[in-house]
Amino acid sequence: MEATKLDVMSDQEVHIFVAPVKRISEGHHVSRFLISKAYQDIMAFVLQLNRAMYPCRTQDADGTQCNIQQWELGSPNVSLSDAVRQMRGLVDELNSIVDEVPPDPGPRRFGNISFRRWYKFVEARLPELLDYHLPTKIMSPSNTSQVGIKVELQSYLLGALGSSQRLDYGTGHELSFLAFLGCVWKAGGFDSSSSGNEERGIVLGIIEPYFQLVRRLIKTYTLEPAGSHGVWGLDDHSFLPYLFGSAQYGPAISDSDETPIEGSLQNAPDPADVTKVAMVSRERKKNMYFSAIGFIYDVKKGPFWEHSPILYDISGIRAGWAKINKGMIKMYIAEVLSKFPVVQHFYFGSLFSWDEDPNAVPRPETVHIANQPAQPQAKTSEPNRDPSQPEVTKIPPVIHPMAASSSFVGTAAPWAKQTSVMSPMTAFPSADQRSISQTPRLPFDSYSSETGRQVSAAMPHQSRTPWAKRPGA
Repeated sequence: MEATKLDVMSDQEVHIFVAPVKRISEGHHVSRFLISKAYQDIMAFVLQLNRAMYPCRTQDADGTQCNIQQWELGSPNVSLSDAVRQMRGLVDELNSIVDEVPPDPGPRRFGNISFRRWYKFVEARLPELLDYHLPTKIMSPSNTSQVGIKVELQSYLLGALGSSQRLDYGTGHELSFLAFLGCVWKAGGFDSSSSGNEERGIVLGIIEPYFQLVRRLIKTYTLEPAGSHGVWGLDDHSFLPYLFGSAQYGPAISDSDETPIEGSLQNAPDPADVTKVAMVSRERKKNMYFSAIGFIYDVKKGPFWEHSPILYDISGIRAGWAKINKGMIKMYIAEVLSKFPVVQHFYFGSLFSWDEDPNAVPRPETVHIANQPAQPQAKTSEPNRDPSQPEVTKIPPVIHPMAASSSFVGTAAPWAKQTSVMSPMTAFPSADQRSISQTPRLPFDSYSSETGRQVSAAMPHQSRTPWAKRPGA
């Protein structure tokens, strides 16, 4: 995890903007995405922001005293630039629109339909909001193309607010907001010459308020998790708060130090404190990791290990917050950027390009990617069909695989079972026949640092969940 920065376009460069389009529609497109320029830019921006959130270590001019500076939520030590303040105002405007669209009081099974009205309000006002809150430097037309940067920015920002159709929100929408900020960075809207201060302003001054907006939307309009793993996911809706929040508790570093892979800031809370409500209540005001944990306590009831087992297992890591942060980066690659259900909704324009990165190393295909859904084949017309008549879709009869057997029984009721239908040796599919969803998830610390893919662990994972404890242990 070397220090890296997202490139900024040259002022002398004539850039042609394009309307972002969807490129990932089949499972094998994920492998192509992982060697695209967009993927490289996303990871560069994530690592850049992540490193900036580590505490800083500086020395006095005489070298006699070492000073350590933390970057807590609302810290006065993080100076917000004019660009950051402007964009924070944009998030505040979006938050204020929620007051104009109260949730529908009627009964509902899933998300509140008033979210669609809020989304339409935002969509109608967004061009004006972008003109007002984004730096004038990047909003001014710099080329003769009919498409300006606003088209790309609108696409990513709207994609970051959840789905008005499915009434849900997830890490794919979070990724879209990251791309929105990345577009502003690449266009020169932020100060790229500062040594981490602008990045800290982006995280604490824009991204954290964005998460507060998202959490309000989820609670107000009861938005469903999008593409969630359910109880076995890290979080139903977000990932980046755990990444940046774990960096906040990492060991202090200087500008010349490499990003640490283990250790913690002195006096940092123990990772196991996520199970202590009082500690979470205190730390959520200062740290993004605990702020996300606090939101889980707001919306879920019951034991923490029961509704958030992955986070509970992570709380048992003893090598420090830097170790957790390193694992979060690997997990983000494997569980967000490499998952078809997440990245299929990402759009590609000129700033986050689908073009192949010439320096990218092709990733080995995993079982998960190999078993991604493929696009259905195009339907062919019947021969000798009268084109003037409407086409009728013929539904093939559903034939049970055992129907050819004379002893086949059509019901699964106990009294209808016959031993001759299926022998015990064929009653269970082989390992190759099992669905990928049946494959057990590997522990948090089993992701490859080179590829971000899950690899086999040498020892079985020692889960901290109560049901996994051995008798007498």
